[in-house]
Amino acid sequence: MSDVKLYRKRIIPEECILLEDDEILYLDQEVIITKWNTIRPKKTLHHGYSCYFMERGFKVSKFYDHDNNLISWYCDIISHTFDKATNTYVFTDLLADVILYPDGFVRVVDLDELADALRDGLITSEQMQLALRRLDKLLSLIYKGAFPRLQKYIEDYEK
Repeated sequence: MSDVKLYRKRIIPEECILLEDDEILYLDQEVIITKWNTIRPKKTLHHGYSCYFMERGFKVSKFYDHDNNLISWYCDIISHTFDKATNTYVFTDLLADVILYPDGFVRVVDLDELADALRDGLITSEQMQLALRRLDKLLSLIYKGAFPRLQKYIEDYEK
């Protein structure tokens, strides 16, 4: 797994970063589970775990503070490409996000950025539709009480 490269591509702000310090804990054709520390130091967010659900089109992350207290579960709507020749995944953040707080509160964020990206020609209408459909599927899982099945992927690899 050490020869696998992961990139995080953002549309707003535009950037593509090699996640060279992320530790891949598990990888198969459906999911990649990683352990990481923040790339840019933050006041509260220090480290976490992520599970990329490649076919479902979202990444579920568990965010921890400096004292190893759970901050939230953070879900990014994503798309990805894989280059077999270089063993490289590029995960594109499709802007819409869902945050689940420890008290059970669920918040959908950054839909304004998604709309701005379409307006400014940074994404296609197909990407917009893909993002909204994946967001809908994720929210349906959450509202049906099925989110613990997604959390379990990470919890099984926490040490």
